[in-house]
Amino acid sequence: MTYEEVRNRAREMMIPRCYVCPECNGRGPCVGQVPGFGGMGASRGFQANYDSLAAVQLNSRVVHGVHVPDTSIDFFGTKISMPVIAAPTGGTTYNMGGKLTEAEFVNAICGGCNQAGTLGAVADGIGDPLDVYEKRLQTLKEHGYKAIVGLKPRLQKDIIERMRLAEQAGIIALTIDLDSAGRASRATKGQTVEPKTFEQLKELVKASKLPLLFKGIMTPDEAELCVKAGAAGIVVSNHGGRTLADTPGTAAVLPKIADVVNGRCFIMVDGTLARGTDVEKYLGLGAQCTLAGRHFVRAAHGGLADGVALFANKIKNELAVAMVLTGAQTVKDINRNMVVIPD
Repeated sequence: MTYEEVRNRAREMMIPRCYVCPECNGRGPCVGQVPGFGGMGASRGFQANYDSLAAVQLNSRVVHGVHVPDTSIDFFGTKISMPVIAAPTGGTTYNMGGKLTEAEFVNAICGGCNQAGTLGAVADGIGDPLDVYEKRLQTLKEHGYKAIVGLKPRLQKDIIERMRLAEQAGIIALTIDLDSAGRASRATKGQTVEPKTFEQLKELVKASKLPLLFKGIMTPDEAELCVKAGAAGIVVSNHGGRTLADTPGTAAVLPKIADVVNGRCFIMVDGTLARGTDVEKYLGLGAQCTLAGRHFVRAAHGGLADGVALFANKIKNELAVAMVLTGAQTVKDINRNMVVIPD
């Protein structure tokens, strides 16, 4: 099975929810398609992610002794093969077209990522009742998958309940999509989502022994609040351009956020990541690890666990090549001197 075969199969499975365009840049037939894989409004936030990342360039360096780089990192005590993890992605029925069952999707994402030596992910969808979330976690537990879990900004008591369930599934870390609060109109009765105050952030940090990362951070001041709240980390993200329309791209805001955080918490980032060079760019801009969403979902539909592993290993191999050609022996060696940031 080749990656192109995986993509072709995914296209057959996912149209009209996703068209598996040659470049996933927010300019295809999916514009404004939510539910689905598009971005909000005119998809300019989605497009900004792609454009801001594409505008960053890598400084080629070939006078050094790097031959076989080490792409692995430590993720809160778990060694993973690359600084790329599956983004928590839900909505197999309303976003993806319902061609895979919940169990098939979890097995594909988590099984494939684990095959490639990295972490899968399970999501808590806004409109999903508790029993759907529990079934996803049960699949994790039954197979012993190493994964993270992404939660929505529900009422405090509901988040904490879901935290407890995730802990029992043996996961590595938790994220909370704070920016999903803007999608409250899509939540069903009993599935309230809301913005969070600083005091609520502190309460959630204390509620679990697992590392908690707040996702949806796009400004230095809110990154500072997350640090002060005691968060283990943040995820610089505009939710793939799917919450607030017309946001800047994550690559554009990441450097200033990283400068403010200054090593005080773990920084992750997402946004149209498709290649190993994308990973190095994001790390050069200040992140320590990345999340990939849409491309993992397509790989799951096009080849189940084997398709996901194929995509993950493709990214890892491309990253290794980029590290050789920029002179980085380890992931920690990747720094801002290796990237050219547009004015």
